[in-house]
Amino acid sequence: MEKEKISNSELSALGITDIDLLVLFSRVANGLLKHKVMDKAQILANLEALLANPEPYSLKKNGKFKNIADKVISLQKEGKLQSQLRPIHQLKKEIANFPVYGIEHIEAGALAQMKTAIQLPISVAGSLMPDAHQGYGLPIGGVLATDINTIIPFAVGVDIACRMCLSIFDMPAETVDTQAEHLKSLLLKNTHFGMGSEAKKHHDTTLFDKPEWKATPLIRSLKDKAYRQLGTSGTGNHFVEWGELEVAEGMLEGVPAGNYLALLSHSGSRGFGAGIANYYSEIAMKKTTLPQEAKRLAWLDLDKQEGQEYWLSMNLAGEYASANHHEIHNKIANALNMQPLLRIENHHNFAWKEELADGTEVMVHRKGATPAGEGIMGIIPGSMSTPGFVVRGKGNTESINSASHGAGRLMSRSAAFKTLKRDMIVAELEDKKITLVGSDIDEAPMVYKDIHAVMAAQTDLVDVVATFSPRIVRMADAKEKPED
Repeated sequence: MEKEKISNSELSALGITDIDLLVLFSRVANGLLKHKVMDKAQILANLEALLANPEPYSLKKNGKFKNIADKVISLQKEGKLQSQLRPIHQLKKEIANFPVYGIEHIEAGALAQMKTAIQLPISVAGSLMPDAHQGYGLPIGGVLATDINTIIPFAVGVDIACRMCLSIFDMPAETVDTQAEHLKSLLLKNTHFGMGSEAKKHHDTTLFDKPEWKATPLIRSLKDKAYRQLGTSGTGNHFVEWGELEVAEGMLEGVPAGNYLALLSHSGSRGFGAGIANYYSEIAMKKTTLPQEAKRLAWLDLDKQEGQEYWLSMNLAGEYASANHHEIHNKIANALNMQPLLRIENHHNFAWKEELADGTEVMVHRKGATPAGEGIMGIIPGSMSTPGFVVRGKGNTESINSASHGAGRLMSRSAAFKTLKRDMIVAELEDKKITLVGSDIDEAPMVYKDIHAVMAAQTDLVDVVATFSPRIVRMADAKEKPED
């Protein structure tokens, strides 16, 4: 098999015309490629950024591109190489209006981030959900529609396709009390938490037969990890929990009115999604130059190779996240010897090709926001001691067919550790009859907004069709670093 190389024509396409410089670029680039220090896309993105601004690379004493950067600077000083500084993509001066749901519940930092996002030259429309709080780039709870041919990795998020999944069993809700130890043991035996957690046994691995797993070098390099982590839940705010589901008459098709035992999970695409996100976010920030306050909102063009690769990778991560939940739910259903009456799932941290009300084709990024098109089912959780809700979307075009993805954080993790006391948390859990396995102060119920206030702020966006009350909750151990 012929080894991959970076050709002179690919380097010339970056704007290198000096023969000596072309030779130097080729030697360094193919050396890095040969020794697998970086892959082709990363090398070319760095070289393009270097030609635009060599000084940061020159200042790194042991940097991989320092010699090239020094040569470029020398040639520029001698007048033998024109500076190729790329123009910074300027933000729009006018801040377009965008709806904010539950503005009284949203911190100033999240509003400021959304204002920056809506000023991007590629932005078409946006909205902010009532659970919104500050994040990286686009705020958590932010919805951003951009030109159809663009996609922003950081507006999708690091945990690509993080999602909710609910299985409803034809068992009475009081099972959480009468068979509490059995249900707890099922969680302990069939769920796996932790940053590097892996599952030794799998229920269904047919997803890995898809040809997309061979599509790019990065996907191929992450496949084995993805296989090992199938059916695991990570850390941070990810959970698997038993609870009581209250369904009113005629609200949920196929499920008669009543109170049921239900299993709810929240996790995403694990190390696979994080690897994809970090890789393409870095390339986007190398390729798209933006003002400092907007640099994490750098985009990829879908008509370029890196954009096509990210689109394919993101969608594969979405399928993987779904399979991840199905693995957990199917294992537990088999252990119960009972298949669910109904399974409902939805994801956030994703981008969809959609149309606005006027027919404009756009790329809709929902970072911590739930799709809520007309009739679309979803789940909006509260906290470990407050209800979550099964919802049906109303298709509100002002919100870009979106709703919140949860209650949203009221305080940061560091603030939680500084201000909350364990005895307060224990008392709250005892009062709500919650059995908790794992977790720490930074995931206490008090760190989240009032879910009832959040739901009241989005009555124009969704209808509530069922209410879920957590009772037996499993999360990562306290020692684990949060990765949500």
